Amino acid sequence: MKISRQNSKIKILSLFITGLILVLFFGTGCRKGENYELYHRFSNKSWERFNLLSFEIPIKKTGMYDVHLFARFTPDFQYEMLSFNMIMNTPAGEERIREYQMDVRSKTGDFINGCSGDSCEGSVLLKKELNISRPGVLKIEIENLTPRLLTEGILGVGVSVAASRK
Repeated sequence: MKISRQNSKIKILSLFITGLILVLFFGTGCRKGENYELYHRFSNKSWERFNLLSFEIPIKKTGMYDVHLFARFTPDFQYEMLSFNMIMNTPAGEERIREYQMDVRSKTGDFINGCSGDSCEGSVLLKKELNISRPGVLKIEIENLTPRLLTEGILGVGVSVAASRK
């Protein structure tokens, strides 16, 4: 009789441990965030000074996300950097505003990041480990701050949102 009770306790304990391992295994898999990339292409390879770009990213899972802005350039882009203003509104209602400068060319005039054919790419981290505390739409507006009415040599600008990796 005692052996039977010990066997049932061992079975219950092993089922509990197996269940716990499964919960931990599948629970961490579900916490992985989503990855998004939105891109705005300029038809005339130029970004007009007052053309405000709006990106709306649907976030379905809460968690920590890294947000980048990237741009693709032609050799006609003549500046060392691309200056812009960012306004970000999270699904929870937080608003973040900041000016950025994306380094594009070195002091010698070479593109900093690699080029492929007739296009070169640049990127800048907008926010590392942005806490999205509830599902909804992450809204990002980008304003060109280059002091010209028309910034030539830009094929397009995009935003990528990816789950943070620790």
